[in-house]
Amino acid sequence: MRVHSVTVCKDRVDVMVRIEDGERARTAGDAVLAARVLELLPGLERHVCENDEGKAFVDELADTEVPHLFEHTIIELMTCAGSPRGLKGETRWDFQRDGHGTFRVSVEYDDDLVCLGAIKLAGKVMDHVLDEGPCPDLPREIAHLRELRIQECVS
Repeated sequence: MRVHSVTVCKDRVDVMVRIEDGERARTAGDAVLAARVLELLPGLERHVCENDEGKAFVDELADTEVPHLFEHTIIELMTCAGSPRGLKGETRWDFQRDGHGTFRVSVEYDDDLVCLGAIKLAGKVMDHVLDEGPCPDLPREIAHLRELRIQECVS
């Protein structure tokens, strides 16, 4: 999964991500992936989703789109950095309009710099949970996101 564009709007950030042919598009059948992401971000267990089955996110995690996991990862990282837990996100796609494998992820924010940093960090987390990169130093990275919030308040 690769981030193609990031657009900061007044109330949200829109991220276009692309999953290339041959890359993993869903979390289905990978209990290790779910365990790995929940170990890194246990707060994901408290996330809710609007879905037809009324499933909690932790239940959705058993079989969902990788960009949907990316969305929740961004929001949880922002929460760890001091954003309110009630921020919402959405993952949608229209392959006819945008091309096969292109997803639109939108997340609300209370601090645009924290959100942008969380997007970058979520990419590292996704690389790790998809076995494509090392585990990021989350305590250090989240502390940096908190510092962004503090620096902006002081300015």
